[in-house]
Amino acid sequence: MRIREEIQESIAVKERALESMVEQIQTTGERLIAQLKAGNKVLICGNGGSAADAQHFSAELINRFEKERAPLPAIALTTDSSNLTSIANDYHYDEVFATQVQALGQEGDILVAISTSGNSNSINRAIEEALKKGLYVLALTGEDGGKLKEFNSPNITLLHAPSGRTARIQEVHILVIHIWCGLIDAEFA
Repeated sequence: MRIREEIQESIAVKERALESMVEQIQTTGERLIAQLKAGNKVLICGNGGSAADAQHFSAELINRFEKERAPLPAIALTTDSSNLTSIANDYHYDEVFATQVQALGQEGDILVAISTSGNSNSINRAIEEALKKGLYVLALTGEDGGKLKEFNSPNITLLHAPSGRTARIQEVHILVIHIWCGLIDAEFA
């Protein structure tokens, strides 16, 4: 039965995440907390379903997750249609997030870059710009990591969802985001 197989596969991927990702989720969550406590902001980008995850994470930080707390500074770089379309039209779609990072990012901020394949030119350009400006980068990607593996900087951490299937990767990404939100709530509530 297809439904049972999908659920079993999702559980198996999360079990692999439990074995391979716990320490990285903890340390990146601590990085988010430290930078937010220092007055920095979180910029978030992704395409397609990952754009929805970017908006979701931003909303959880600005509004709240599960506990009452003060709003925290976060910007989903996926939401301003005038910026996105003017940059894509005047330059190239590859620049839609990089240009916003250039305009809004400051040293010490965090860029959360979400790409299931790791091969998105627009995400990789945003990472390049973020690293130039002294931002920390937390890159959520899939098992292979794609071109994201080529970044070599102490200011980037790749979190690999242990799957090659987009749906399963996205499920792990939203789980990581929710865990980060819980860690942030515990510090700021």
